[in-house]
Amino acid sequence: MQKKEIRRLISEMTLEEKAGLCSGLDFWHTKNVSRLGIPSVMVSDGPHGLRKQDFKADHLGVNDSIKAVCMPAACATAASFDRELVEKMGESIGKSCQHEGVSIVLGPAVNIKRSPLCGRNFEYFSEDPYLAGEIASAYIKGVQSQNVGTSIKHFAANSQEHRRMSSSSNVDERTLREIYFPAFEAAVKNSAPWTVMCSYNRINGTYASENKWLLTDVLRNEWGFEGYVMSDWGAVSDRVKGLEAGLDLEMPSSGGANDKKIVEAVRDGRLDEAVVDRAVERILEAAYRYLENAKPETPWDKEADHLLSARIAEECMVLLKNSGALPIDKKAKAAFIGEFAERPRYQGGGSSHINSFKVTSALEAAKENGLDVIYARGYDTKADCASEEMTAEAVSAAKTSDVAVVFAGLPDSYESEGYDRRHMRLPEYQNKLISAVAKANPNTVVVLHNGSPVETPWIDEVNAVLEAYLGGQAVGIAEVRILYGDANPCGRLAETFPKKLSDNPSYLYYFGEENEADYREGIFVGYRYYKKKEIPVQFPFGHGLSYTEFEYSDLRLSSEKIKDTETLSATVRIKNVGSRAGKTVAQLYVKDTESSAIRPVMELKGFEKIYLEPGESKDVEFKLGKRAFAYWSRELKDWHVETGEFVIMIGESSEDIRVSGAVTVESTDVIKRKYSADSIFMDIMADPVAREKFIPFLKDLGQVRPAEDGTEAAKEAMSEAMNNAMQNSLPLRGVVMFSGGRVPWELIERIVEVLNGE
Repeated sequence: MQKKEIRRLISEMTLEEKAGLCSGLDFWHTKNVSRLGIPSVMVSDGPHGLRKQDFKADHLGVNDSIKAVCMPAACATAASFDRELVEKMGESIGKSCQHEGVSIVLGPAVNIKRSPLCGRNFEYFSEDPYLAGEIASAYIKGVQSQNVGTSIKHFAANSQEHRRMSSSSNVDERTLREIYFPAFEAAVKNSAPWTVMCSYNRINGTYASENKWLLTDVLRNEWGFEGYVMSDWGAVSDRVKGLEAGLDLEMPSSGGANDKKIVEAVRDGRLDEAVVDRAVERILEAAYRYLENAKPETPWDKEADHLLSARIAEECMVLLKNSGALPIDKKAKAAFIGEFAERPRYQGGGSSHINSFKVTSALEAAKENGLDVIYARGYDTKADCASEEMTAEAVSAAKTSDVAVVFAGLPDSYESEGYDRRHMRLPEYQNKLISAVAKANPNTVVVLHNGSPVETPWIDEVNAVLEAYLGGQAVGIAEVRILYGDANPCGRLAETFPKKLSDNPSYLYYFGEENEADYREGIFVGYRYYKKKEIPVQFPFGHGLSYTEFEYSDLRLSSEKIKDTETLSATVRIKNVGSRAGKTVAQLYVKDTESSAIRPVMELKGFEKIYLEPGESKDVEFKLGKRAFAYWSRELKDWHVETGEFVIMIGESSEDIRVSGAVTVESTDVIKRKYSADSIFMDIMADPVAREKFIPFLKDLGQVRPAEDGTEAAKEAMSEAMNNAMQNSLPLRGVVMFSGGRVPWELIERIVEVLNGE
């Protein structure tokens, strides 16, 4: 429907009807206006499958939804580092929405993994904003290719569940711009999601649902978002303020309470009716966009999607360690140990919980493939324990087998929407079980099922570790294919695994004080922090092993020097030097060798996943624009590149750089700084423009030295280095005093005038 037709409809509505359209009909539907033929449409939870509810609706996954397909969760799909694969997953979910009459799927969730403790980390992609933005963009393109909308969430700075509906995320603007905004920004600019969902929390004291700077100034005016903003379920505090700020749709239904407040505000002159019209227009544009392309006849082949889920999971699993136990010989006798081998944990709890139409465990997949496998339960997740009998059975199975595979991980009760973890440990009974099995069999492999990092106290005792994450309902198929070498592991960690929780940068402040959560670590999240602080980690960002080896060579940069308005091309040759076909993820990081701003050691600015046969080589090219070299300048209120040398580093992880090269980037930004008598020498000399103006005055200022106390000891202590350091920190006004009156105040005033161009 054209805009003019929608506006005509709006002109025929009563104020009450328009206000009503700004909130839900119920949990999952927008309102209709029957007298004007305006229908309601349905939205539904995702993001890794369709959680459609018709009756007993809720937003926490308490009640059942329709039978559907559970794809790997975001914690897994981000580890694929595969845009095309995630786009295919989105297409599949979009088709299921068309089949079921769902207009918008609520996802993807792109909040940054600030701490391993966040109960919703399994729904989020990464600690790195560039990776999160690229994977989110691919997912959105996939879903929306089927004429179904997405709702990217939760905007913004929503990285904890503790006090999630009242807590204020107190974050400086640079940190927001460099860490917590970019995934949303990239998705909006690259993929144009139909809707954006605002978060529950406050940001620097203002609820996201009524934050005009967030929802209008940044999202719409800066990034060009054209869809509508909806609230997270129950995130509205002041509905009228929300509308003015740019919150178009309140979900779920307010039972008419907030609709009345909107009407009263318009009639009292506190709210411009044009604001209501604008919100209704945005909501109807998305509704009719779906309705005019609705295809309920779209087939939904769940069995095919089950196999697709397995293939996606294959690409996501990360081989963390391998001392030779993997891949397992298909003729070997294997012991599958642990309840997750039979009943895998393959998704998280809460609003994204899918009612899977089938689940394939590793034990089932192994039997279907005729593999020689015995099973020992090992532990009981419901009872949260492992009895002596269970442990003894597991050890016995391990002793009589060629290889022992322990399927471990976090039980459902450990991580879910609604609450955060309090530690980073596996259940202690699982740690003890792993150690006992490792003592019984040197070829012990651990397969992890978890939504975020866990401590691995047994890491030196076991032969191999495979991170399966929450791999969807076909997780068992993928696990067996990787364990036995039918698939070559190619996932890479989208988050750092610290050795212990207290190493995490947000450790001291994560839960906050009452309703105040201070993001004191600033831009130093994840590997940005560990690299800067030189803190050893268990497994670094980007890490992942393969059954083959890759060689990097011949890095070629398109230029040795560019302006920040130009694009740099970086090309590297990668060769499979092993005996198996496989995929690798070439990761490009950028390092600013010297900066006046405090910056991370390195930042991910590109990645490509490629497949190579043994002996095959390919060239991989990356394109780097201004943002690859820039930081957010508080002075400019914009992205800024300082003139200087940057190092382009490409490798297998943040700790495994294979090739590097340098480029000089010339800034085209002009920062107009304001100087005064309080300005210090070093700041003036650091500004190229001011320095040229200042140098001619140095002779008149003379050699300015701090007063001495007259003793020989004091004179000896006043080294040249000390004098230079003190002079660098000296404000212009200090010259008058320290010169003993030889430098007149009028000269200082003249210098300030010249520096400011007056």
